Amino acid sequence: MTISRTDGNEGGQCSEKQTARIRSGQADGQRKRRLLRPKISHLVLLTASSATMVLAQANGGSQTGPDPVEWSETEQGIPVTDELTVQKCGSCHQPVGEGNLSRISWVRSTPEGWSQTIKRMVNLHGLSISPEEARGVVRYLGTQHGLAPEEAKDVMYLVERRIITESNIPDPDVRQACASCHAFGQVLSSRRSRREWALLQNMHVALYSQAEAQFNAPIASTQGDESRGTDEPAAQRPNRRDAALTWLSDNAPLQTMEWAEWRPRIRAPQLTGSWVVSAFLPGHGRYIGEMSITPAAADPTQFTTTTTLRSLETGETMTRQGTGLVYGGYSWRGGSTAGSAAGDQPDDPNQALREAMWFSPEQGTAEGRWYWGEYHEFGFDVSLTRASERPAIAAVSPGALKAGSSSQSVHIYGANLPTDLQPRDLDLGAGVMVTGISSGTAQEIVATVDVAEDAVPGLRDVGVRDTTLIKALPVYDRVDFLKVSPDTSVARLGGLKYAKGYSQFVATGYANGPDGKPDTADDVPIGPVEADWKIDEFPTVTYDDDKRFVGTMSASALFTPAAEGPNPERRFSRNNYGEVWVVATAKNEKDELGQPLTGRSYLVVTVPTYRRWDQPEVSQ
Repeated sequence: MTISRTDGNEGGQCSEKQTARIRSGQADGQRKRRLLRPKISHLVLLTASSATMVLAQANGGSQTGPDPVEWSETEQGIPVTDELTVQKCGSCHQPVGEGNLSRISWVRSTPEGWSQTIKRMVNLHGLSISPEEARGVVRYLGTQHGLAPEEAKDVMYLVERRIITESNIPDPDVRQACASCHAFGQVLSSRRSRREWALLQNMHVALYSQAEAQFNAPIASTQGDESRGTDEPAAQRPNRRDAALTWLSDNAPLQTMEWAEWRPRIRAPQLTGSWVVSAFLPGHGRYIGEMSITPAAADPTQFTTTTTLRSLETGETMTRQGTGLVYGGYSWRGGSTAGSAAGDQPDDPNQALREAMWFSPEQGTAEGRWYWGEYHEFGFDVSLTRASERPAIAAVSPGALKAGSSSQSVHIYGANLPTDLQPRDLDLGAGVMVTGISSGTAQEIVATVDVAEDAVPGLRDVGVRDTTLIKALPVYDRVDFLKVSPDTSVARLGGLKYAKGYSQFVATGYANGPDGKPDTADDVPIGPVEADWKIDEFPTVTYDDDKRFVGTMSASALFTPAAEGPNPERRFSRNNYGEVWVVATAKNEKDELGQPLTGRSYLVVTVPTYRRWDQPEVSQ
């Protein structure tokens, strides 16, 4: 299991604080090179000039042999057509024909990936580039040498700063080669030729001392598994480096069908107008609202925003002003501030937010996360629906309907909804009868419904005449089990010298679904369940008693870690780190024996991040 806590940077967004650092890149790069002098021969191999590559091509070189610098590129490159990019990058990455620049033309990556590359060029190779120039280069490369929307969507969790258990790692060998030090989502945030994947492995060996041992270890024995690997003795097995290179070359190549279809479709984003917002903030509940997007005067990829959100739990409203930048016609990076000052609670939603969203290629919907916190631990899960002349449905409340219930009020939120509705104009699926409509506006419809005792559990589409929101309304017969999310989490001690890293939890109820079994694909998510919260000991070390020292849980499932530093009240004066279970006990839902349903999550409370290699404050 690999846990991804994404604490990276925003693509190409440089603050004034970074100006001096970038403009002094030449001197900084020289200092770094002096520090890395014992490995400079490896670095030379990583940035081999185009002459080396052209020579290999002229001699009929192939992608075999021990040194990928000597391999020839067998795939068609992507020409670099931006004048600024050629100017800033072309002195080292030389032209190699057909508009290609060495190395660059055989890589595609996210804006964050290209931003990291530029920082590496500044720090290690003396690139001199201003913040504005860096933004321009990242904007071009993140668009014309980026990912197709389908490719980017699978790794949006990385830029959305989510804590997840990555399920996209194919096998233990690729995990150890690529995901033992960083999220696998970072690997899949780029597409490369086979040669470029091999050169990237070279770079890791040159810069990170543990990489060579990880790469050279033999693959795991797979006796009895004929689909992969070998049952040969360890000394005779292929190594992890070769296994990872093969997998990446096959599954993340430079040229893909998705990219071939998307590349001719890239255009300036057309996002101007009103968007209906549906959002969920763990610990606070659901929100509904509207975002108005206005283009910047000089740049068709930049926008300003005004967003109004209303809590469905408390009725409280907030208004936010923000800006956004779109890469590739679909990938939003932005931020906003609230009109009201944030309170002293760390989870107060009136904080300055950073935004990462993925717009569908037809630019009618979007989804993503608006987040804040020292470790990006707080955030709205958001979805947007364009408000046009046609009706649009954004959300439905309550979150679920129970079979056998009657006279239930259902609120349907959206834009341009018809106001002359009859009960027959609403369709909530088989077994759900609309008995009346008590009120209706262009933004909200309130209907009364009865749910049959034998209504089939599952997610229902919600239809208002010819407009439909799919899988929007769960119907269930009983809550069979709870899940606490995130299922594995990290919090960080702080409060004295370093900021705390909090963790917010949610208890979600599930019905077993048609197969009658929990934790299977047909489980029906019902929604958040009211619960009592506590932390229990996770036994690891005898007498450590972690639950006494690591921190506290609030009634709203917010975990607040303890202070950093040695604790004299603890055995051996250890720090307040530790491992605990976060336990939710349902207030109203019981199992077949009449006992309250419970769920739990594994929480690691660890020390602060004392040093950040890629500080977010220089990437605003």
